[in-house]
Amino acid sequence: MKHPFSRLKNLAVILLFSTSLFGQTTPMKPVSPNASPEAVALLDYIYSISGKYLLTGQHNYPNIKNRNTLFVKNYVGKTPVIFSTDWGFAKDGDKDSYLARPDIVKEAIRQHKMGSIITICWHAVPPTANEPITFQPLPNADPNAPLASVQGRLTDKQFQDILTPGTKLYKHWCEQVDSVAKYLKMLQAAHVPVIWRPYHEMNGSWFWWGGRVGKYSTMAIYKQIYDRLIRVHKLNNLIWLWSVDRPNNEIMQFTNYFPGAKFVDILGLDVYGNDFKQEYYDKLMALSGGKPVTLAEVGNPPSAEVMEHQPNWMYYVVWAGMVRNTPLKQYLSLAENKHVLYKEDKDYVESTVAYRKGCNLPPLELVALKPGDYSGTYVFNEDKSTLNNTGASELPYKIKILQDGNSLEIQKTILVEFVDNRIETLKLILDGPELITQFRNSPMTTVAKLIAGSDAFETNSKVSFTRNGKTMDMLTNEKWYLTDNGKTLVIEQSSNSFGDVRKITMVFDKAVQ
Repeated sequence: MKHPFSRLKNLAVILLFSTSLFGQTTPMKPVSPNASPEAVALLDYIYSISGKYLLTGQHNYPNIKNRNTLFVKNYVGKTPVIFSTDWGFAKDGDKDSYLARPDIVKEAIRQHKMGSIITICWHAVPPTANEPITFQPLPNADPNAPLASVQGRLTDKQFQDILTPGTKLYKHWCEQVDSVAKYLKMLQAAHVPVIWRPYHEMNGSWFWWGGRVGKYSTMAIYKQIYDRLIRVHKLNNLIWLWSVDRPNNEIMQFTNYFPGAKFVDILGLDVYGNDFKQEYYDKLMALSGGKPVTLAEVGNPPSAEVMEHQPNWMYYVVWAGMVRNTPLKQYLSLAENKHVLYKEDKDYVESTVAYRKGCNLPPLELVALKPGDYSGTYVFNEDKSTLNNTGASELPYKIKILQDGNSLEIQKTILVEFVDNRIETLKLILDGPELITQFRNSPMTTVAKLIAGSDAFETNSKVSFTRNGKTMDMLTNEKWYLTDNGKTLVIEQSSNSFGDVRKITMVFDKAVQ
């Protein structure tokens, strides 16, 4: 990934960066006074990876424990590092139920011990209502009735009262904050540090707390919850994440909502629709003063190109239910990127040793790589495949695989129009020695290896041809992986021979035995 200095045009911003994050020589302390050893260790870790690694993350609805995270592991083959959840607001039985909080605490403790980093937000109930509430105002709701949903607008007088000690709405606001402080204290007692994201997307006007500037502002209510959790509840396990949405108009500019460095450990941006504009990143970096920046909530993870131009994103969190907004091949490409870390990755295991020690936890253990179960017969599906102008020529219409651990015996049947079908056999040993065979009377070398952290594998082959006294190489790279719970085999092939480049995706349906 390229260094961001080459992308910045403003000399003042360059000087700011060079004397802050990239010149950091001593650990930064959390903005929570008397921060717990675990919180200190977590923030130290965050600084140690910022600009070097991008941690993967997944949000889980409050009432489903870690189901979204498990979906990612099953779908992609790796486990996201960041475990994100919410304190909830909805009725019993709803995916966003506020009654799930005791289970959220238990799950957060379990995830922390297993190596996840915990972040929690809160779709807070407006002080004009009591839990449970709805996300949006109910259809045909009385517009003059007190707001009883996360989305919606309070009157200016109501918002002023929330920020005015002694008023009825202020007292009710305190009670509501105290109700989640109770569970944050449980996590503190369990020595779990939490990246805490209150009043997220605060520069937008869709949530009751957002989009307000002036004396009675969104900035003020952020400072007010900081004061109550720190001064009244003495919470010291929180890493404070200030979170905004994209600044789509002048009133949404970040500077209108930034409470100041002494209230913020991390600056976060929410991005949907792949709207990773460079200006958003540059503005957040300029505001950060060297503090870490993160993609607190996304619909799609950033692409390799985005990462190249915006290298200091510290992690991303895909929102619950949006994993399949992104093609599987993009996730697999991310899984191969040495700068992107999942829990199973060696660099994550090794980079967290000091952090885990600071949390009085043992180091994580590397999980041995093993392939998926590829045994079976697969039939070519031309309609699902992506081919070039040579069509299905020379491609197998049937593949039979016998697998024993890391050893795969592969038999390919290629249709030939003028003679009997051609049968090609190959024995691969994943992460094994180089294999030397023949391809049309020319030597071919093949190396097969597992893709780290997944059950997929790739092969790299080279065939040397001699033509008119000149030796030319045909290079082929293939990525093999299973989808649809093993019912579909996908082979992404890229080859280069005699100046022609071929990139295709072959899809095979598993035959019913």
